[in-house]
Amino acid sequence: MKLDDDIHNYYEHLILERIESLQLSKVKSADYIADLCCLALNQVPPRYIRYEVDMSFYLPQGERQQMEMNVANAVSKAIKFLDESKSENSN
Repeated sequence: MKLDDDIHNYYEHLILERIESLQLSKVKSADYIADLCCLALNQVPPRYIRYEVDMSFYLPQGERQQMEMNVANAVSKAIKFLDESKSENSN
């Protein structure tokens, strides 16, 4: 059995939006970004959807803001972890 190709975790979209808004892909490697995504996604609950329009129309504004705040915190914590790990490994 195969899941539908359209099924995905909505938080993936939000994490990528946050990374783009911080312009991290301009200063960090692809490996760093991949690790950052994994670490951040592991901190937020999965929210599976089929269509982006479902979230646009049916997600209350307050819940969307909470999700964005959760993502901002998760990305910040992941950046801190990766940067501290890098500095420890370089010593």
